Amino acid sequence: MPHFEARTSTAPGRIVVTLTGECDLAARDELTAVLASALRGAPVVVVDVGGLRFLDSTGLHTLVTAHQAARADGRRLYAVNADGAVAAVLDITGVGHLLSPPADDPRLAG
Repeated sequence: MPHFEARTSTAPGRIVVTLTGECDLAARDELTAVLASALRGAPVVVVDVGGLRFLDSTGLHTLVTAHQAARADGRRLYAVNADGAVAAVLDITGVGHLLSPPADDPRLAG
């Protein structure tokens, strides 16, 4: 079974969720719970995807759903540090652009 891990840490005004391993259907429930908890805990959630080796449509859907929930509550969710195949999936689908942090806030850059 593929390994997936989601760890959270806090920083001023935000929570950072660091993902590692393979984010697919098997990781959906864990990712959904971690992101929902993070969004309840801070106005900004930064999802560091730099440790992911794989991201499928289920993972994309979970990130987009969390992004939409954040926006509905006046909060923000961003993805940073995408690389390799994960960056390609985010770029091809447009989700990378959707979840990009604002260029004028260097604290959120990857």
